[in-house]
Amino acid sequence: MRMRALDQLEAMKGQFGSAAGARTAALLEKLGRAKFRDPAQLIRLHEVVLFLRAYPQSPSVKRLADQILFSFARRLPRNHDPFADPDISGIAGTIISTNFSYEFARSLLTRHPRSIAIDWENFEHRERVTPALKRLIPESRDDWAVEAYPDWRAWFEKGRGSLEWLLDHLTPEIYDLMEIPIRWEPGTASRSHLRLTRCQIFYHDGPFIKREPNLIAKMLAEPPISRGVLGAASACEVAGLIVDASAARYRELYGFLHPNLSGIESAYLGRGINVFLFAPALKHQLPVRDYLCGMFFKNGVPIGYIECLIRDTNMEVGFNLYYTFRDGETAWLYAMLLKLCKEITGVASFSVDPYQIGHDNEEAIASGAFWFYRKLGFAPESKGLCPLLSREERKIEAQNGYRTPPATLRKLASGRLVYRTEP
Repeated sequence: MRMRALDQLEAMKGQFGSAAGARTAALLEKLGRAKFRDPAQLIRLHEVVLFLRAYPQSPSVKRLADQILFSFARRLPRNHDPFADPDISGIAGTIISTNFSYEFARSLLTRHPRSIAIDWENFEHRERVTPALKRLIPESRDDWAVEAYPDWRAWFEKGRGSLEWLLDHLTPEIYDLMEIPIRWEPGTASRSHLRLTRCQIFYHDGPFIKREPNLIAKMLAEPPISRGVLGAASACEVAGLIVDASAARYRELYGFLHPNLSGIESAYLGRGINVFLFAPALKHQLPVRDYLCGMFFKNGVPIGYIECLIRDTNMEVGFNLYYTFRDGETAWLYAMLLKLCKEITGVASFSVDPYQIGHDNEEAIASGAFWFYRKLGFAPESKGLCPLLSREERKIEAQNGYRTPPATLRKLASGRLVYRTEP
């Protein structure tokens, strides 16, 4: 019965109208009382409910989804290993353990001092503590000189060491070389709980906006998107949310490490989408290319991020929509993000790195990422790929249900795709 209800709830994604909203709410109430023992079923429940929280059909669906998500930690088994995969990590009640960079560790510790510590059990390079302890705790030099296996953890704790102590006494370069794993219990920063406050909620009472061939051009022709620069307090809050949302997924971006807090731009794209874009702080800007990054939220839920490299009049765009939300309005969102980026920077073209479409990226091959961009108007930069692309497009048009073989997708992914906004 539980599995059947979960199947029915998943089928409600993309269903609209008052009847669909009532049906979704009834299923959420039912599953809110149900108990799941299988980790795979728990993960599936979490992801479906999180999607519905981001794309609710009604206030009741939003409220019931939050009820399940905010109490999710009580559902988990003692063994959290099945919940560690980066695609689904960060569920409430689980632990994040990895060697974050100095900047991310410092940022997390500032906001979550009671839930972060060194994860000694997973410290694979304890010998790298030696140079730091020799300098910071001179008494430890005796053990280093004569013991084959000195107990660095004991010396560290004897010296009243802590993660904060290391961050205060080490340079970022030395800290990063030590690869110190930290153990973080996200709590309210978990994927289940993290929300952008003070955001406009959009309820989906009609069909999702579908992909169409001229969608980017259509969005570019629309009136400019209103945007503004955040004040100091809001900028610090948003930058912290972005780091938390990334860390819960074991991800770091260069710009997220070094945000220009005085230049975080905020824009509302409509349909519940808030975007925050910014460049790195001045001393961290790149020498040859301009850099822009940001995160987008759907009804307060972080659903993905964007990373852009700008040279001359071209912007190379890295678009990353979190796995949970790929059944939503992906094409429209992408088109709107390109529109916003063009209005900020004035670029004349956008490009997609080969990795994004499948070069050394089997996930992109399996998902057919090449065709997502191609159907939005992107074309190969290399003229040598055009004959192969033409043959594939003729096959698609002639054969109902035809799918491009992986080997062909890998060939098509060997070069960049480009979308030109100007002749």
